[in-house]
Amino acid sequence: MDKQFFISNRKNLCNMMEDKSLSIFFAKQSPQRTLPSNFVQSKNFYYLTGLKIPNSILLFSKKGKKTDELLFIERNIPEYEVWIGKKILTEQASKISGIKKVYYLDDFDRVFHSFVQKTEICYYDYETNPIDFNLSTELVRLNQIKQHYPTLKIKKVTPFLSKLRSKKSKPEIENIRNAISLTNSGIKSILKNTKPGMMEYELEAYFAFETTRRGEKQLAFLPIVASGQNATILHYEKNAEKIGNNDLIILDVGAKYNEYCADISRTFPASGKFNKRQKEIYNEVLQIQKKMIDSVKPGISINTLNKKAIKLITEALFRLKLIKKKSKGTPPKSDPLDTSGGEEYKKYYMHNIGHHLGLDAHDLNNREEKLQAGNVITIEPGIYVKEEKIGVRIEDDILVTKNGAENLSSIIPKEIDEIEDIMKK
Repeated sequence: MDKQFFISNRKNLCNMMEDKSLSIFFAKQSPQRTLPSNFVQSKNFYYLTGLKIPNSILLFSKKGKKTDELLFIERNIPEYEVWIGKKILTEQASKISGIKKVYYLDDFDRVFHSFVQKTEICYYDYETNPIDFNLSTELVRLNQIKQHYPTLKIKKVTPFLSKLRSKKSKPEIENIRNAISLTNSGIKSILKNTKPGMMEYELEAYFAFETTRRGEKQLAFLPIVASGQNATILHYEKNAEKIGNNDLIILDVGAKYNEYCADISRTFPASGKFNKRQKEIYNEVLQIQKKMIDSVKPGISINTLNKKAIKLITEALFRLKLIKKKSKGTPPKSDPLDTSGGEEYKKYYMHNIGHHLGLDAHDLNNREEKLQAGNVITIEPGIYVKEEKIGVRIEDDILVTKNGAENLSSIIPKEIDEIEDIMKK
């Protein structure tokens, strides 16, 4: 990503801040380790700096028309170089982020004190911890600030970042497209290599291999590979069962590209051929998904979309003879069958129709807010029939446009004949 992207993000944030205020953002802390481990940056910190380094702090200050951006990074320790290499230099951090004032971490307390003297509001970026967990570094720092500057009004900065991150720029959309392309390669590899009798984790390995060999070592989230009865568990994570000949398999997977996520679900038969009942349920979910994608447009909320999805799924469940017709008196002529089903649908459909997508697979935003052009959301209806050991979920990543929506993941096969053809070959 070009540094102008991060400069623009910081400018937009400063415009939202009140006068006589400051904001603080923390990079993720280095994991406590003696062996190598994966480092995953704080999404807000990356969105504002472009830096993938730990233990750093970003500070904004706004007083009238004057704004300041300050970055604090770790000093290099020569004795550690043989173990972990050199730490980033101030000049390098400035070049990547576009922040001109770069200090070392041991300067933070002094500099922060000088800025806070004429400040009334402190916007703070943090996540709360359960009461039985140790406090995070961010919350420990927040307690210190409250104690030392009791007149400072603390406000959470998340609402600002939620608005900014929800509307994707062209580079962000391109990153999501690339993440989807990687995900497509991984899914097709799974379809080509699946055989009954394999273990679920073998399919997970095919997906991870395809994305890793293309240069992206981090996935958007841990893959879900759920066969048979496991496919009726929404967040099944063991991936450790043997795949049966008559099993349907749900994949819920996503690659990353430049920190941006894909989130795709596909359902397919282990045998390579859908049986009659599997095909019935699959086609119902597929048609619902297509209708829901067509319903996506600016001005509608995800919660409203979910209400429509519930209606469509309830009607499908009635056709599949999974729920009974619920009569509410004499149905109107325009609606000869009352297929509302009350809340019977909850036995077979338990989740929301979708969520926002971006730097996080479940990105910041409110499902009650109306969608606008530039939002990227998922559409993922499902039907889960535990007694038949059948779970079906189909999920695509959808860009909200000025006039409707674009399916960014349309390249990933989901028609029955497409899936069967790939598996046959």
